[in-house]
Amino acid sequence: MTIKLAATLPAEEELKRSVRGFWTVMANGKDQRYHAKIIQQNDTSITYHGVDAPGEMHVKMLQNNINTLERMFNFVTKIHSTKRCIGTRQILSEEDEMQPNGRVFKKFKMGDYMWRNFIETEFAATCFGRGLRELGQQPRQNIVIFAETRAEWLIAAHGCFKQNMPLVTIYATLGDEGIAHGINETEVDMVITSHELLPKFKTVLGITPNVKKIIFMEDQLHKTDVTGFKEGVQIIPFSTVIEKGEKSKMDGCSPTPDDTAIIMYTSGSTGTPKGVLLSHANCIGTMKNFCDIFKIYPDDVLIGFLPLAHVFELLAESVCLLTGVPIGYSTPLTLIDSSSKIMKGCKGDASVLKPTCMTSVPLILDRISKGINAKVNAEAPMKKAFFKFAYQYKTKWVARGFLTPIMDKIIFKKIARLMGGRIRGVMSRGAPLAPDTHEQIQTCLCVEMVQGYGLTETTAGAAVTDKWCMEYVSWGRIVRHYIRLINWEEGNYRVTNKPYPQGEIVVGGTSVSKGYYKLPGKTGEDFFEEDGQRWFRTGDVGEVHPDGVLKIIDRKKDLVKLQAGEYVSLGKVESELKTCAVVENICVYGDSTKQNTVALIVPNPQALDDIAERQGIKGMEFEELCSSPVMEKAVVHELAEHGKKCKLHRFEIPTAVTLCKDIWTPDMGLVTAAFKLKRKDIQERYKNEISRMYAS
Repeated sequence: MTIKLAATLPAEEELKRSVRGFWTVMANGKDQRYHAKIIQQNDTSITYHGVDAPGEMHVKMLQNNINTLERMFNFVTKIHSTKRCIGTRQILSEEDEMQPNGRVFKKFKMGDYMWRNFIETEFAATCFGRGLRELGQQPRQNIVIFAETRAEWLIAAHGCFKQNMPLVTIYATLGDEGIAHGINETEVDMVITSHELLPKFKTVLGITPNVKKIIFMEDQLHKTDVTGFKEGVQIIPFSTVIEKGEKSKMDGCSPTPDDTAIIMYTSGSTGTPKGVLLSHANCIGTMKNFCDIFKIYPDDVLIGFLPLAHVFELLAESVCLLTGVPIGYSTPLTLIDSSSKIMKGCKGDASVLKPTCMTSVPLILDRISKGINAKVNAEAPMKKAFFKFAYQYKTKWVARGFLTPIMDKIIFKKIARLMGGRIRGVMSRGAPLAPDTHEQIQTCLCVEMVQGYGLTETTAGAAVTDKWCMEYVSWGRIVRHYIRLINWEEGNYRVTNKPYPQGEIVVGGTSVSKGYYKLPGKTGEDFFEEDGQRWFRTGDVGEVHPDGVLKIIDRKKDLVKLQAGEYVSLGKVESELKTCAVVENICVYGDSTKQNTVALIVPNPQALDDIAERQGIKGMEFEELCSSPVMEKAVVHELAEHGKKCKLHRFEIPTAVTLCKDIWTPDMGLVTAAFKLKRKDIQERYKNEISRMYAS
């Protein structure tokens, strides 16, 4: 991440510098504006604070005292009333489709998007909240939502906010133990889920004794089977709760800014998921900052498909509500024309919705990037050469601050049609995005690619890339937060380091959480109060450059010191190597008693076949290729060549690999619901393979 910093300036001088900064961008592609100032500095720490002026919507929120999510929704409903708010695509039928290999797959025949306007959406949320009260749910009593991203998820959430019921969010991809942990720890007796996920509770109810009622969101096509569940547990349709609320005379119970809005469980990449307490004030604080970052246009539309159980997606969609941007819901199985559940001849959600904005995570963007590469490499030599020329031409001029409308129209707009042809902005969070992927997505999809840095504990807020930035690195400006670097002696990161000050990043401000649910010890370890501000120790390591850029350079838990004394940032190496065509997923391992790293790789089947062909290997199945010593050596060579292009040091590049036959999924317990590596679990599962690689 990077952040622009400056000393305090008079208003007139600040304006002059902003104007000069714009033309500097146009001249050399570097943003020279200033976004923060140093407010404290000594030999052990240095603190910066964002100084950008609040935007128009931020000011409106202050003027109208919008300090809770309930007040926010009431406010925007009056403004946007009959404008489209949330949309769900019709599924007309599910039919068998014969594949070229003779297999039969179930595919959806789909229709148009069906929309609720703001008045209808707010009314549905009000009725749902009242319906919960009629079922016995009380204000300030926790309630779990365990469902995929969809319109009903947002309606349920705002129904809870209106009745001051803390919403406990659990990822839809978690296994039984993870679901039970969140339910039992928060002591809920009511759960909101979906038709697809309801069957999980036939087993989960056996280990969640407090649950007495389950509300399920209905399916468009299939009737939900409500038999076979634990005796004494009520299974209630979502629509029934709405109907109860329509007839109810129950008053709302407005929350205060300090009341808990969400208990959001982290993805659990470093152990058991922790429930992060997010107040209404935390959420509103981040929403104000998001509004300052993005310019909204009247015809904007967001396509929503990331997990709403992730704080970034929930706050991004909340900002859409705040600014009147319609949200059309999708799934990874129906997103584009070639998605696995889209019937031949039927269009994917993006082609029908034609969104202008989308949120994403590096894993998805890496896959899109590899898909573009695969399509280009399959073309005739002349077409490949022309695409390479066009790509280099565009990146050259964009780096200087210019647009390339003719080249976009001839080449790149065709690629952009993959996502409906109107996408202008993509925001990525969750992990650093590799520079090559950042550049390719921004170039080929003709979008403004924005990276954000934030954590669940900081309500997704901390820093974000500037729209005038023309460089493809993980960076961002402080968004009206405090950012502090503190010495980390063990890793030799100090604010007195030359040429740049370095240290652990600590975030302060209104978006910092109250702490972890029922974990006072861990809360005291990671959070603290100082001078009236709440602070969170992130565990990430950053450095500040002379021009005021804060860059994420490491993570304390990812740093390994090899035998010769070199430090290796495992996360950084993995981020770079994930852009290699043969790598679908990767976990790099370093032993401090060894001089090199090794890697566990989930290979891309098509890329692995291509390497096998170059090695003269034919007729072998995927599992056989993964077990082949020849293929392991070939993949090591591929990584070495790719690592050089990414400017990795020789000691950072793995010298041995294991090709893993199984795809790492949350159900396996090897990645989180947000698809972050669970490093300890992976190393434990593959400990024999790691020993073999080092022995070789």
